[in-house]
Amino acid sequence: MSGDQQQDAVRRHRPGRLSTWTTRRWLHVGAGLSLMLLAVLGVAGSWILARTESISTDLADVRSPALTSAIRLETAVLNQETGTRGYELTGRPEFLAPYRQGLQEERKHRSELARLLSGDDVRMSDLRSVQQAVGTWQERYAGPVTAVAPGTAADPAAERTTRGKKLFDAARSTMREQQDLLRADRDTAREDLREVIRLRNWVFTAIALVIVVLTACVFEGMRRGINRPLERLGRDARTIAAGDFGHPITPTGPADLRRLSAEIDSMRRRLVQELAFSEEARLRLDAQAANLQRSNAELEQFAYVASHDLQEPLRKVSSFTQLLQRRYGGQLDSRADQYIDFAVDGANRMQVLINDLLDFSRVGRVHHSYERVELDGVLDRTLSALSIAIEEADATITCDPLPGLVADPTQMGMLWQNLIANAVKFRRPDVAPRVHVTAAREGALWRFTVTDNGIGIAPEYADKVFVIFQRLHTKDTYSGSGIGLAMCKKIVEFHGGTIHVDTEYRDGARISFTLPPEQPESTVPADSGQQDTAPAAAPAVSPVAPDAVPASASAAPDVQGAARRTVTVSAKPEVSP
Repeated sequence: MSGDQQQDAVRRHRPGRLSTWTTRRWLHVGAGLSLMLLAVLGVAGSWILARTESISTDLADVRSPALTSAIRLETAVLNQETGTRGYELTGRPEFLAPYRQGLQEERKHRSELARLLSGDDVRMSDLRSVQQAVGTWQERYAGPVTAVAPGTAADPAAERTTRGKKLFDAARSTMREQQDLLRADRDTAREDLREVIRLRNWVFTAIALVIVVLTACVFEGMRRGINRPLERLGRDARTIAAGDFGHPITPTGPADLRRLSAEIDSMRRRLVQELAFSEEARLRLDAQAANLQRSNAELEQFAYVASHDLQEPLRKVSSFTQLLQRRYGGQLDSRADQYIDFAVDGANRMQVLINDLLDFSRVGRVHHSYERVELDGVLDRTLSALSIAIEEADATITCDPLPGLVADPTQMGMLWQNLIANAVKFRRPDVAPRVHVTAAREGALWRFTVTDNGIGIAPEYADKVFVIFQRLHTKDTYSGSGIGLAMCKKIVEFHGGTIHVDTEYRDGARISFTLPPEQPESTVPADSGQQDTAPAAAPAVSPVAPDAVPASASAAPDVQGAARRTVTVSAKPEVSP
């Protein structure tokens, strides 16, 4: 391609000056042109109106009144001639009245004509000719006749009469010529007025058409330059909002609207990139979540099966070590007895730990039968199951009225049993435990609190106590496996609630948790049909369920009041476990 061809191609692709105009500039230019055109039309209309008014005023105030005055001037002169001839023939003085009146009217109409024709030199010359002709007639004929004494008759055939008639005819002819000229002027003014009126009608019709065309052009320009690009932009935006993020936005219209379209399209492209990245991240997260869920399920299954499988060998170890202790206790040296005691104690603690782990793994797997549960009854059965520990600690349990919920009854029993047992166990030395349970509606949930006067929980351990196998004390100080509160958290969260330690309470420990009144959708396990696949040879030791409490264990006194229930068990001699 030659250099000239390249320049032509660049010139063709170079945007024109009009393409760089913004909407504001188009509006300014359009408004300026419209105002200029309207100003020109206004000037033309004003001129034609002024012209019409000028001709109308000249016709109505000058031409027609001048013709009328000229006619009346002729009438006045004719009255003078009639009176003069009558007086000349008869000599009677009454004929002088029309003459004198004609003189007054003549002067009046001549003055009126002079006023009306003051700006017209030609017509003023005509008026002077009429005045000169009439004056000549009056001087040479009318004046001498009227100067004769009354009662004297003149000879009508005299030379004066003939001369007077000629002078009057000349004056009348001059007045007729003036009238013809004034009549022609009036007709010309009328024709001019009709022409101007026609021109005015055409001009105002043209103005109206121009305004209509201008209005149509303005609306069409706004439709093509603003409305249509905005509608197209809105259509593209709605298409993108409907989910078609690959739909491009074509810039149209003025420069600013094209720039806006380009910015929106750039935002669309960024959104497409972000959505692609988000979709890729979501797929990775879904894969990781699926792997994590599968791993958790495998870990739970492993813990569940392992706890089952460890029951039988652990039971054998515990049985034979206890048998060894009973049969050979005292027959060996003290170190052998100590070793045997260590083995028996370790086997027992291992069995308790495995049972607790088995209970923890069963939450959400085995017990998920939702039904209407009255928590008052669940708490009563829990207190009955813990009656021995309550009696030994001389504990007092008080409780506000509790609501009914849709929940798993077994898990509710495990929840209350762990919370009440912890409140009774972690007591201060030489201080009888006091435990109080409350329930209050908080929005769409029920909030429960279990408050005791025990050793309490330091704020820095408020989250650690809910981690499985996390202990704040040695096993020699307080027994247990460190799984109780972890199980409580799992049960509460499985039912769609939350649990935490109230760090503001300083006179002991206060555990607060929430539960929904109805079954939450998200807590329904996906493997609800999964059965316990543990070997039959290793039966699991299930937690204390509400329906597994012996009848004799429910002998703890239960005193019900209007607002709370108090369980107070008197102290008994300490019983060794």
